[in-house]
Amino acid sequence: MRALFLFLAQQEGFKNFALNFKIFRNLSSRFIAGETLDDAIRAARAANRQGISGTLDLLGENTRSREDSLKAAREIKEIFDRIASEKVDCNVSIKLTQLGLSLDLDCCRENLLQIAGYARERSNFVRVDMEDSSCTARTLELVTQTHRQLDNVGTVIQSALRRSEQDTRMLLERRIRIRLVKGAYLEPESIAFQKKSETDTNFVKLMEMLLKSDQYHAIATHDESIILRTREFADSHNIARDHFEFQMLYGIRRDLQTRLAREGYRVRVYIPYGQRWYPYFMRRLAERPANVIFIMRNLFK
Repeated sequence: MRALFLFLAQQEGFKNFALNFKIFRNLSSRFIAGETLDDAIRAARAANRQGISGTLDLLGENTRSREDSLKAAREIKEIFDRIASEKVDCNVSIKLTQLGLSLDLDCCRENLLQIAGYARERSNFVRVDMEDSSCTARTLELVTQTHRQLDNVGTVIQSALRRSEQDTRMLLERRIRIRLVKGAYLEPESIAFQKKSETDTNFVKLMEMLLKSDQYHAIATHDESIILRTREFADSHNIARDHFEFQMLYGIRRDLQTRLAREGYRVRVYIPYGQRWYPYFMRRLAERPANVIFIMRNLFK
């Protein structure tokens, strides 16, 4: 089923077919804030009213031309302007293939540097999302290069990848902020753990490394057992609740998000928006086949 959803994520024609079904429309609107920046700002403001921060993601990846990558960079800069003018508690997440990673490494590097500089001028932060394993080395290279000049850029580590412990140690040495996730891509056994138990075990190991560091990191999961392990580890090591944050996806476990915020933990919700929402949504379903049932079970929470 996972392979099927990942295949469908690449079939834009299926999007138009699926939108004929009310359940698909309802699910997609639940997990995508909308197609415009106005929609995303409204979602961020609603989260702020619950004591929850936001990170906005203009959906889009694998741009096909240098011009498209430059256009994406301009649109991302506009997000920082709106955040500042609207005074919402929010930062921005980006994908490097949207900025030309697969087309022109130098162009992508310049786009990232300009975006990070633009964000810094507005006292904000940019998180570079991690994509499939073919992008991992180049993503880390560009993030570390940019961080040498601008320290308001961070990235993501996927616990499903076998290389992630080594990458985490490297990023910690360079004092680069990390968002820890499980991973949403179909990878071969040589590159990634195939069993959920192995991915979860690695997640907990990496979580402990992050919390013991003196940097501010993000633990991104909806898994209540891992959230509990994180809380217990923090308590047993006298780690303050404002030393790290939990992150969750827009539309998933809103009850858990608000409960953690009320208990004094920092919580941030990942808010995707834009016209190119279909691949993102299908990957959410593809992460685990059980997510289809999980989403249906949590639809009205």
